[in-house]
Amino acid sequence: MGDPFKRPTKFTNKRKLNSQPSPDEIYKSVKHSANGDAKGHEHHSDGASNHDEEAAGPQPPPEDDEEVELDDDDEEGRFFGGGVSEDTTQAMDYIEEHDKDQDEVAPEVIDSAWLRKLSLNFERRISRNAELRAKYEDNPEKFMGSEADLDADIKTLSSLSEHPELYEEFAKLGCVGSLVSLLAHENTDIAIDAIEILAELTDQDVQAEQEQWDVLVNAALESDLPNLLIQNFDRLDEVNESDRNGVYHSLSLLENLASQTKMAEKLVEDSPLLKWLLQRMQRKESPVSQNKQYAAEVFAIVLQVAEKARLSAIGLDAVDSALQTLSAYRKRDPNKNSDEEEYVENVFDGLTSLVEMGQGKQKFVEAEGAELCLIMLKEGKFSKFRALRVLDHATSGQAGVQVCERVVEAAGLKPLFSVFMKSTERQITEHVLGIFASMLRLLPGSSSPRIRLLAKFMEKDYEKVVRLLKLRREYGARLSKVDQEIASEREDLTQNGPAEREDEWLSRRLDSGLFSFQTIDIMLAWLIAEDDGARDSVVEALGEIGESLEAIGITLQEQLAGLRLEKEDTEGTMTADMLHTLLSYVT
Repeated sequence: MGDPFKRPTKFTNKRKLNSQPSPDEIYKSVKHSANGDAKGHEHHSDGASNHDEEAAGPQPPPEDDEEVELDDDDEEGRFFGGGVSEDTTQAMDYIEEHDKDQDEVAPEVIDSAWLRKLSLNFERRISRNAELRAKYEDNPEKFMGSEADLDADIKTLSSLSEHPELYEEFAKLGCVGSLVSLLAHENTDIAIDAIEILAELTDQDVQAEQEQWDVLVNAALESDLPNLLIQNFDRLDEVNESDRNGVYHSLSLLENLASQTKMAEKLVEDSPLLKWLLQRMQRKESPVSQNKQYAAEVFAIVLQVAEKARLSAIGLDAVDSALQTLSAYRKRDPNKNSDEEEYVENVFDGLTSLVEMGQGKQKFVEAEGAELCLIMLKEGKFSKFRALRVLDHATSGQAGVQVCERVVEAAGLKPLFSVFMKSTERQITEHVLGIFASMLRLLPGSSSPRIRLLAKFMEKDYEKVVRLLKLRREYGARLSKVDQEIASEREDLTQNGPAEREDEWLSRRLDSGLFSFQTIDIMLAWLIAEDDGARDSVVEALGEIGESLEAIGITLQEQLAGLRLEKEDTEGTMTADMLHTLLSYVT
């Protein structure tokens, strides 16, 4: 149906739906222009016009300085006493008191009784509308009223978002399933309203306990919510504003559901959600629309929180699709503060999650992702930092060896070392450190890529090693300051206090650069093990600040102590073996 079933645009904290003025609003703004002429024409001030105006209509009110002459017959004034009889006055007083009583009526109590009554009416509305639709299929006028009633009841459910304590009972009454079933309603406006209410009830701003949220969401998933959402996408035409808003609210609902790993995994298990998101992200648009950007954002969120989703997306050639999308920005930057800019950022985020997986790294190499990132590193602006982040994640882990080799073979060492020597931005520097640390760890000994890497560190009188040592001093100074603060706080706490604050203290140490400090010491240990000249440079630099190689050994020991190895943790076991080996060169 049409207008009777459209909701006003709802805005949430996480994202705002862009709305455009309707033709009616534009027309009204013209009608009510400053000159007051309904047709928008200017008023003319010729004499004839003024004469006509004076001749017609009542006399205008007197000016402030004019005296008003009263009729001689009205000695007390025409409106003396208000011009109202005593009976009329009593009637008006009664009405005023009645209105006052109405204003003082207690607000409706939203509790279990209210919910049961609302649920009963809601189910009746659904049944009545379905009955009339079936009976008068070819005569919409016969069921239009029931549809308007149903639409109103759907909107009433919005009140539940302020009372999440009722979510469990709402689900037990079967209303969640009924609400989800409306996604298949013949009237897309009804379906869109149902989607918007579900998005509102599951929004992150709702003050619901985890158990309350889970009950509601599980009931929705059991009612086949993911597949119904996808089916709705197929029948919504985004050329139409109402349908476009429906897609937006559907993506908002998906974002809410994907915020937790278990729910995100359920979303992708038995539905073509990832496939639809990929297709929507790749749809050609100029400029990039809000929904295209939002699809990329939901895609990135799902990949970030759910490993199963990453594996499924890799099977859909998502790595190649992301690289094709990003190739358009290897030299060109998206418009600042636009949906396009956020869209590109989301695609980079999704790709970063994909290359965390071994299969993703392989697809990345096959699709020449390393080469594209190196082009961005040389020629990009907006894409430069993001390309480094992708390479950092792609080269990490045991499966990253193939990416490390490809980066060296693609002449990537020169631009990487150029950034390393010149960059003053902490994040960029830390990504480059991560790439070099992975290369030193993974590139096979005596292989051509490893020899080329070591040669870069040794050239020009070990200037890259000197740069590493300078960074170590900077990170060490920040870390030392935080360590002193934590030591002071430990002394002030009771005997049982420190254990409760260990996580907070670790977080503060990480913020001050602990991870990068440890990464630098691992790199220095590798260089010491590989080359005597590098060892001499490190020993000399440490001696200047009163330290020795034992300082690096302490850092490695701390990392080794922090490893929490589990059964079949191949990655952790290999890291422990590496640290033991490196310790033998610095102690």
